[in-house]
Amino acid sequence: MIHPTAIIDSEARLAGNVSVGPYSVIGPGVEIGAGTEIASHVVVQGPTRIGCNNRIFQFASVGAECQDKKYRNEPTRLEIGDGNVIREHVTIHRGTVQDNGLTRIGSRNLLMVGVHVAHDCMIGDDNIFANTTGIAGHVHIGNGVILGGMTGVHQFCKIGSYAMTAGCSLVVKDIPAYVMVGGNPAASRSMNFEGMRRRGWSAEVISSLRQAYKIVFRQGLTLEQALAQLEAMVGGPELQCFIDSLRASERGITR
Repeated sequence: MIHPTAIIDSEARLAGNVSVGPYSVIGPGVEIGAGTEIASHVVVQGPTRIGCNNRIFQFASVGAECQDKKYRNEPTRLEIGDGNVIREHVTIHRGTVQDNGLTRIGSRNLLMVGVHVAHDCMIGDDNIFANTTGIAGHVHIGNGVILGGMTGVHQFCKIGSYAMTAGCSLVVKDIPAYVMVGGNPAASRSMNFEGMRRRGWSAEVISSLRQAYKIVFRQGLTLEQALAQLEAMVGGPELQCFIDSLRASERGITR
């Protein structure tokens, strides 16, 4: 399952059923879990740990050192979970010691053609990043997020779970959970209510989140005033996820 033209460093550790295509290069300090498929002309550099059943398409660059000019070849890492699809020309960089020395991508994510994930990003599960999306350093992204094609995310931004951006959005502030944004710079448009319905969320949950959105984005309140009203609402874990994403913001939220 290893093509004879592939170059596998003696210090790399590959599970027995990993496949590696023609002319791919797997460097030292790389660990690849069972069932992962590496296509042709892929470069994986370490220290990098890739989980099970991932698919990495041709011309991807995974685990290279970052583009931060402060980087001085310190030992930093990249960790990738299970069941991800990493398409052509995706670039994913390791972390820096200015943060935690780690870039992490969870499981079951789809990174479409030309996506860039910079150093020290923390990305959850079940996200979709459309073609040529650029995610700068130190960005934190939750679960179930959809980033439209050519979205640009400024460094240190946080994007809450189930948020969504329109194509060509420029994200310069934090996006709370569930919120849909678009534009340059991005502005809030609504919540991803259709996505909630597709996940089978109840009408009561959706109604409470609709009310919460209006409190934050439509009543002209400061964030602290809005949070005080949200804390007084009766709601479940979905509402709490929204509140937590607001409280976690350090750059200010996209409104």
